[in-house]
Amino acid sequence: MKVSITICGAVLLAASAMAAPLTERRAIRNAARTSGRSSHPPYKPGTSEVLHLNSTTHEEYSSNWAGAVLIGKGYTSVTAEFTVPTPKLPSGASSSKQYCASAWVGIDGDTCGSAILQTGIDFCIQGRTVSYDAWYEWYPDYAYDFSGISIAAGNKIKVTVDATSKTTGTATIENVSTGKTVTHTFTGGVDGDLCEYNAEWIVEDFSSNEDLVPFANFGTVTFTNAQASTGGQTVGPAGATLMDIQQGNGILTSSSLTSNSVSVSYL
Repeated sequence: MKVSITICGAVLLAASAMAAPLTERRAIRNAARTSGRSSHPPYKPGTSEVLHLNSTTHEEYSSNWAGAVLIGKGYTSVTAEFTVPTPKLPSGASSSKQYCASAWVGIDGDTCGSAILQTGIDFCIQGRTVSYDAWYEWYPDYAYDFSGISIAAGNKIKVTVDATSKTTGTATIENVSTGKTVTHTFTGGVDGDLCEYNAEWIVEDFSSNEDLVPFANFGTVTFTNAQASTGGQTVGPAGATLMDIQQGNGILTSSSLTSNSVSVSYL
């Protein structure tokens, strides 16, 4: 979303002087992501109401999240590896539309809805054209593309988020197949504080300009070596709540987990 800021009239100058640094910083951030691409907390199917989990291991349904969510306290790091899929058009798809899905790891966003520190890969298809983006995000701000890294189907990708405080941290993507690593450091000034209550391994139907994008057939994404840090200990996804995507009357994904992996398949 491109943002331009024009201050008209001397009467506004004094009032805007104190707000200018933050407003300018947000304008720069927003201009970096022209599509308005963003993640959101999990929504109850067919609504914009956040689905709050309750530590159950029973499966829950959301309109936009599939995968696994750990609920607790003190989560400061989440990591995993996965193989980049080749997205396909879903049944009945239009060749003129772009269909996408995203695989990411994150901290917070469910039982703590004030922020999500996350990083991952988008995979999209339009007609016969497939594209990939590597990105980072501190929700509720938009997502921003990493530069200097290329992604291709079949690449092995390692994604990691680290929270050094509730307003600072890092998002790192390593293309294990090519040896290239990119990192973004959040130094504060973010739009929401973490609670460190959730650790996630998610395939998402993300939003563009606040609407869910048409969901791609991504095959299967399996997060391996899935780990989170809490209280100085390393844990896996065992005991996490499983989530799957329901849109309309249809269930679009099937998720499962082991002690060190999370798998999400398109149905």
